[in-house]
Amino acid sequence: MRWQLLIPRERAATTSWLALLLAMLLLAGCATTQVGDPLPSWNEGPTKAAIVKLIEDTTRPGSPDFVPPAERIATFDNDGTLWSEHPMYVEVVFTLDRIKALAGQNPSWRTEMPFKAVIDNDQAALAKLGEEDFFKLIAATHTGVTSTEFQKAAADWLAVARHPRFDRLYTELVYQPMLEVLAYFRANGYKSFIVSGGTLNFMRSFAEKAYGIPPEQVIGTSFDAKFTFENGVALVKAEPRLMLLDDGPGKGVGIDHFIGRIPIASFGNSDGDLAMLQTATNSPGSKARKRLAAIVWHTDAAREYAYDRNTHVGRLSQGLDLAPKLGWTLIDMKNDWKVVFPFEKSEK
Repeated sequence: MRWQLLIPRERAATTSWLALLLAMLLLAGCATTQVGDPLPSWNEGPTKAAIVKLIEDTTRPGSPDFVPPAERIATFDNDGTLWSEHPMYVEVVFTLDRIKALAGQNPSWRTEMPFKAVIDNDQAALAKLGEEDFFKLIAATHTGVTSTEFQKAAADWLAVARHPRFDRLYTELVYQPMLEVLAYFRANGYKSFIVSGGTLNFMRSFAEKAYGIPPEQVIGTSFDAKFTFENGVALVKAEPRLMLLDDGPGKGVGIDHFIGRIPIASFGNSDGDLAMLQTATNSPGSKARKRLAAIVWHTDAAREYAYDRNTHVGRLSQGLDLAPKLGWTLIDMKNDWKVVFPFEKSEK
C-alpha cells in the first residue's frame, strides 16, 4: 500500500519536511555523541592525546592499527591506579580491622603474635612484622570461608570504613579520570580486566559497582580452595595456601593463565606492575600492533599524595627509569588531571 495516497498533498509535503527535520536532529545528536570529550576530567596534552589516539587508531576500520573487537583487551592495576592506596593499602586496613572483629572468637590471638600486635594496636610491634606475619593475618581472615561469605564481609566493611585523611568511604576515593578511561575503553569494544595484587574476592566485592568491571574480569592474589558437596549443597572454601601471588612477575602469569591474550593497553602505578606493562609492550608479537603502557604517577600532595621512589606503599622507582626507554606514558596526576576524585566535581 502507498501510504502517501492516504495523505492530502499539503500534509504529505509537511510530513516530509518533518521527517527530514527529525532525521537531521537525530544525526546532530549522533554527531554530538561522537565528538563529545570522552575524557572531560583530563587536561589537554600529550597524555590525554595518547589515550584518545590509541582508541581511534585501534577501532577505526581500515586503520593499519585496527584491532578486532575480540582482541581489544586492557588491563588495570587497582591500588594506586584506580583508587587511592595511601597511607596504607585498603585491604591491609580491612585485614587489621577484621582481626580485631574476630578476636572474640579466637581467644588465643590475645597472646599470640602477630595477632596480639594488631589487637593491642602496638605500632612498634606492627612495624616489625614481616611477610610471614602478614600472611598469617591474611590467612586467618581470608580463608576457611566461601567466596560469597568473604565478599559479604568485605562489602559490609567497605560500606562503613572511612579514609583517615579524607573522611570518606574508600569506594569514594576512586579516580574520576580513570573511571572515564574505563568507560571510554568499554564504549569502544574493549574488555577491561583488573590485574592487581589485592586478593581476588576482596576486589570482587566492589569492582563491579565501583568500576563496572564484572567478577570474571578480576584477576588477583588467589588461594587454593576445596570443593565439597554435602546435603545437596556445592561449596568452595579457600584454604591457607597461595595459588597465585598476583604482584610483580605474578601479573604476567595471571594475564597468561586467565586472559590468554596480550593486552593492547595496560595501566599501573608501581614497580609491582612492571611485568604487566612489559607483557603489553614487549611480548613476542606485541610490536606488530600499537600498544599503550601507562603509569599513574602520584605527584599531587595537595589533592591526594605525592610519592614514587621513597615509599613502602606503591613504590615507583624502576618504572620511572624504564618508562622513557620503553616508550611508556607517565600520567602526571598533578598536571594531567583536572580533578582526582568524583566528589570534586560537585564541589567546584
